[in-house]
Amino acid sequence: MPTSPARLYVILARDTPRAVVFRRGPSRQVQTISWNTANDTFDPGQWFKGRIYERRCDLSPSGKHLIYFAANHKPPYGTWTAVSRPPFLTALALWPKGDAWGGGGLFEKENVVLLNHPAYQMELAEGFVLPKNVRIKQCGFSSGGGEDSPVFDLRLRRDGWRRMEESKLTKHGINAKLSWTYDPPLTWAKTSPVKTSNELQMLIHGVHQRDGAWYLIEHILIDKITGSSFSLGPTDWADWDRDGDLLFAKDGQLFRLSRVKDKLEELNQSKLLIDLNDQKFANMPPSAEATRWRF
Repeated sequence: MPTSPARLYVILARDTPRAVVFRRGPSRQVQTISWNTANDTFDPGQWFKGRIYERRCDLSPSGKHLIYFAANHKPPYGTWTAVSRPPFLTALALWPKGDAWGGGGLFEKENVVLLNHPAYQMELAEGFVLPKNVRIKQCGFSSGGGEDSPVFDLRLRRDGWRRMEESKLTKHGINAKLSWTYDPPLTWAKTSPVKTSNELQMLIHGVHQRDGAWYLIEHILIDKITGSSFSLGPTDWADWDRDGDLLFAKDGQLFRLSRVKDKLEELNQSKLLIDLNDQKFANMPPSAEATRWRF
């Protein structure tokens, strides 16, 4: 039987060319990798045995700090939200959760964290102390509720995505290829930061694929002047780089589609940046810097 490709998800820092790649595979192993999008270099980080809910995570504006929601369903916490120095997962701050509702959070500012926990789960774990200039607030009126939302939706909107028309979610039987489908596809759109006629659309066709990624996603690139469009096909993630290039993840690999003279190259000219399928679990101690906050 063929091996399933690694699942990739990326969060871009909003003020610097830094990013974090979440590489998942096998399903209960996750590695975080730092990506410098200015020169496309990668710095492999720590592995985690368990689940990191990547759509409930965020990078600080500078990219120096990562907030993430993790689960191993073992004592002492079961599930928890932590802040770390990417590409490391070693916790600088940790809030026990204990369940899989909510969790994670957003960076409102470099030193202001919106924690996606209810009021009774806002207390730091024993042994952790926050720097005096770090503030913790709840993540809106529904903090601690839901699953990937509200963090996923709030982060998309903050980073320039807009929600398109409403979709109807339909649940299917246990033998269906998808447990839930959207009709029409749940669609988010983001205009290029350089050429405003280029629009990237993320179409979520369904949720909980049998023997596949949790979300069935397709990304489409549209030229709003000519009306032309092409699909990247089933993809894990895509977004615009700061200079108008298109970045995307597919089949355990990261690609760059460059912008040349205000026009994106053809899809078959996409440059393969890195293939992460062959990564293997390895224990990695944190660096000295990874054990300290940095502002």
